[in-house]
Amino acid sequence: MKLSQILKPDAIKVISSASSKKRLLQDVGDLAHSAYHLDQEHVVEALLERESLGPTGVGHGVALPHARLAGIDEVSGIFLRLEKPVDFDSVDRQPVDIVFALFAPEEAGVEHLKALALVSRTLRDSLLCKKLRANADAATLHAILISEQDMKAA
Repeated sequence: MKLSQILKPDAIKVISSASSKKRLLQDVGDLAHSAYHLDQEHVVEALLERESLGPTGVGHGVALPHARLAGIDEVSGIFLRLEKPVDFDSVDRQPVDIVFALFAPEEAGVEHLKALALVSRTLRDSLLCKKLRANADAATLHAILISEQDMKAA
């Protein structure tokens, strides 16, 4: 599995500010609707439900919210870079400015886990995150994410 398979170029956005974790998840839902035609309200509810089990802020300014959704047939991703970090109840208590949300079909066991592991491994790279934080253009962010993984695979 490659990031290019789960992250469309139009599923990336830079957000100037989000006032809260809930507002940020609503921004994720809005982008999921425009990029993948998913029901925004259903997406936000599923993400909030998953967050109630434990926060998905993995540390170092990165959050990986994820949910399984009825009615979709493949794993899809959303990438947001925040110009102003927001509190996300992260494990290291640091605010988040990089968000990679994943949506998987309800019955996608292994594929969902593979996608989550791929994104987690990718965003654990501090140099990559530094490049992402230094760019505000969605097309550039997509290219950085896709090319970084391609270089590591080679």
